[in-house]
Amino acid sequence: MSDSQDRNSFDTPNVCYYVDEAGDGVLFGPRGRSRLEDSDARRFFILGMVQIDDPLPIEQAFNSLRSMLLSNPLYASIPSLQPKAGKTAKYFHAKDDHSEIRAKVFELLLAMDFKFYAVIKDMHAVLEYVKRRNQMHAEYRYKPDELYDLTVRMLFKQRLHVHSNIDVTFARRGKSDRTDALRKQLEAIQAQFTSNSTTSTPATLTIKPANSCDVVGLQIADYALWALQRCYESYEARFLHALWPKVSLIHDVDDKMTAKYGTYWTRKNSPPDPEAIKNRRI
Repeated sequence: MSDSQDRNSFDTPNVCYYVDEAGDGVLFGPRGRSRLEDSDARRFFILGMVQIDDPLPIEQAFNSLRSMLLSNPLYASIPSLQPKAGKTAKYFHAKDDHSEIRAKVFELLLAMDFKFYAVIKDMHAVLEYVKRRNQMHAEYRYKPDELYDLTVRMLFKQRLHVHSNIDVTFARRGKSDRTDALRKQLEAIQAQFTSNSTTSTPATLTIKPANSCDVVGLQIADYALWALQRCYESYEARFLHALWPKVSLIHDVDDKMTAKYGTYWTRKNSPPDPEAIKNRRI
């Protein structure tokens, strides 16, 4: 195959991406007080996604697991599995699920075919950036959407030119619908790549927000993000270690010990060291 043929072809025709976040990107509370001073503040904002080429069998496996748990008396009495609780009986969510149920989900995830990508931003580095911007432009006001849009661009930078049809589902963020804003970010990435290559036909993008309870792919993204956040915030790496074979790329933007652009992790590397994260300084 010639170089020109390779540049004008897609590796695989269709793909589904499911995007969720850990942390909220909020820096300031009332009267401009830094929320990073709060004891329960999250130090990191993480945007992650899972890539699933064939969602149907994965959806069936997740639904079968939930049905089994609901019908098994060993698990059925767990509070989060009570239908009135609106939690595990409705959908899987790592933070809310009982530890025994969480273990069952992780076992199922290990048998599934998906890839995990993530971008990590240290909120202390974000705060320093905002301070510098304010020194140069006093009228500048930080908004969490800036961080979200930045990490969207970084997450998808290399992912929009290897498939002909791309279906992107974002976890809905509260009551806001930022579909148009997110579409602009992805289309800008796509346009930049197209202008710098010989690819004649850009991928077809379908972008939509959804609630995690309605989409199994978002539940998988939630679990993968929970495992990564657990490593970075609680310094407990065993869950991330369990999912490490599913990791395609994790970009820790502000870990600049080895390079100014941050640290890239793949499944070929050893997982991040919680002690190194704990002792890191910005």
